[in-house]
Amino acid sequence: MASEAPSLSRPSPLIESAPTRRGMSPGRAVLLGGLAVGICDITDALVFFGLAYGATPLRIFQSVAAGLLGREAARAGGIPTAILGGFLHFFIATSIALVYYLVSRRMKVLTERPVLCGLGYGVICYFVMSFVVLPLSRTARGLHWPEWPIFFNGIIGHALLVGLPAALVISRFAPYEPARGTGRSARE
Repeated sequence: MASEAPSLSRPSPLIESAPTRRGMSPGRAVLLGGLAVGICDITDALVFFGLAYGATPLRIFQSVAAGLLGREAARAGGIPTAILGGFLHFFIATSIALVYYLVSRRMKVLTERPVLCGLGYGVICYFVMSFVVLPLSRTARGLHWPEWPIFFNGIIGHALLVGLPAALVISRFAPYEPARGTGRSARE
C-alpha cells in the first residue's frame, strides 16, 4: 500500500491547529508586550551597566525604585527596594506596550509596519524617559545630558529592545481592525 504524498493544495494539520492572530485579547497582548519589553530592557541594563560600570543587579533594580523613593532611601532599603524596582520596571514596560496598543487603534500604520514604527517608538520612549520622566522623579538628578556611552546604549537599546518588541507583539497579537457594524473604520 503506497502512502499518499503530501499535497501542497491542502493545509497541513499543524497550520490548521495554529491559533489565529486575533486569538488573544488586547489585555493579554499588552501584558505579553510588557513582559517582552521588560525582559529585553532589564537584560540590556544588567549587561551594559554591569560591564561598563560594575553595577550589581541589586543596585540596578534599586535605581529604578529611586525614581519613586529617592536615591538614598532606595539604597538603604536593600532587597525590598530592589523588588519594588523590579515591579516598577515591569509596570513601566507594560505601560509602554499599552501606549503603543492605544495609539495603534488610531494609526493603522503602527501594526502594518511594526519594525520601522517600533524602532521609532523606542527612540521616542528613550527621550521621554530621559528628559521628562527622570527629571520629574525623585532621583535628584534633574535635567542633564547623559554621558555618550549611556546615550548611545539608551538610543540603540530602546529602539531594539523596547520599541521593537512592543510593536512586534502588539502587531502580532492585537492587530488593527476596523470598527465593526458601521461599515467605517475606527480611524474615520
